Amino acid sequence: MPDVRLASPQGKWILLTTVLGSSMAMLDSTVVNVALPRIGRDLDANLSALQWTVNAYMVTLAGLILLGGALGDRFGRRKVFVIGVVWFALASLLCGIAPNAGVLIAARALQGVGGALLTPGSLALIQASFHPDDRGRAVGLWSGFGGIGAAVGPFVGGWLVDGPGWRWVFLLNVPLALVCVPVALRHVPESGDQQAHGRFDVLGAVLGALALALVTYALIEAGGGGAVVVVSAVAGVAAAVAFVVVERRRPDPMMPLDIFASRQFTAVNLVTLCVYAALGGFFFLAALQLQVVVGYSALAAGTALLPTTVLMLLLSARSGELAGRIGPRIPLTVGPLLCGAGMLMMLRVGPGASYVADVLPALVVLGLGLVTLVAPLTATVLGSVSVVRAGLASGINNAAARAAGLIAVAALPLLTGMGEEAYREPAAFDAAFDKAMGWCAGALVVGAAIAAAVVRRPPPDCKRPECLRHGGVMAPPLEGEPVRKRLG
Repeated sequence: MPDVRLASPQGKWILLTTVLGSSMAMLDSTVVNVALPRIGRDLDANLSALQWTVNAYMVTLAGLILLGGALGDRFGRRKVFVIGVVWFALASLLCGIAPNAGVLIAARALQGVGGALLTPGSLALIQASFHPDDRGRAVGLWSGFGGIGAAVGPFVGGWLVDGPGWRWVFLLNVPLALVCVPVALRHVPESGDQQAHGRFDVLGAVLGALALALVTYALIEAGGGGAVVVVSAVAGVAAAVAFVVVERRRPDPMMPLDIFASRQFTAVNLVTLCVYAALGGFFFLAALQLQVVVGYSALAAGTALLPTTVLMLLLSARSGELAGRIGPRIPLTVGPLLCGAGMLMMLRVGPGASYVADVLPALVVLGLGLVTLVAPLTATVLGSVSVVRAGLASGINNAAARAAGLIAVAALPLLTGMGEEAYREPAAFDAAFDKAMGWCAGALVVGAAIAAAVVRRPPPDCKRPECLRHGGVMAPPLEGEPVRKRLG
């Protein structure tokens, strides 16, 4: 049984290293959007290259995050976490010195691999290390500090871009890792799952990531047409079909398909796809809109986006309590509609827009929508399956959200007619941004309709979320294995 107390020096060191590790991955999923215009200008990159700068990271992270958690259970959570931090830092260094867009994109894909190793491990280390009486408070502090990191991330990213330069958005991870790794090796006890057995589903993970990469490539390059795009699309669909076949036949699949026998679990994941597709597209384009069209600096654009994550950090726990009393159906219906309204309000954000009159109200409404839906969504995911599969269900939901976001980043420029040089042409980008907000709002309406039609209150004895405060906007929080399983 874990016996580290939160008030002890060791407990504080464990909390520090897990917060630093998870913050590295969370920051890079948000601050890069603010740096995109400067990256494009310095590396002479077109819009496709900027899309890949975001999506190369998301492809490997979404495709491998479930495998990363399984590796930690088998080989040791501290070991895999440390490997992930070192991997992430080295890939970040490569991003920071990238001489061209191609190297940057490849390095971002490597970053995603590191993120898939360290992200599930940070929470797992807390769960496996702390005494049961302190575990809930430790998880709360971890998620709270992580939320603060997510909230200040765009601000820090903008300050770095306008100051020492966009490369420091990536290089900053190196000193963080230099602190994180020695602390983990010295103070964090090793742990694992003694019941872990069987072969790793490496084939399933590779097929899942390959399907995402090929479909993403086809969407990003579809504007140019050609046989390569068609072949990529067909190959991506074939890889997705092969993934389903492999997962159905393997004795220990990465994603057991029978978990989708729960109608509620399937419905909530469909809601997740709609919501996080809209959010992924919004945050990719909003940072560009504020800089390219409105004329903000990177620092001003990053600061402008703060209200959304601050509202989530401050109010998500109360939203979870409310949903526990009234059930998830209303929050999961109203929340996406509020987010959609916020995105439609962004249609007012164009040349000469006022922050107070135009930008801030839209972001506040969007933030209130996220506050309304994120905690109930996580609770419903956990409550839709048996307690022993709650960690798996959360991992699948998190991966689905990231996959939805990367598909949206790939598809929206195609759907809105953005050309390769659109981000250098304010008028053209503004027109495409308006169309994109319509698509995003439409996806959110579909998500709300699914929730209204299918979602019901989970049973009273289901697993409840532990990450009550959450500031991330790119995916719902990861939840770990159930207490009863961990304690035997």
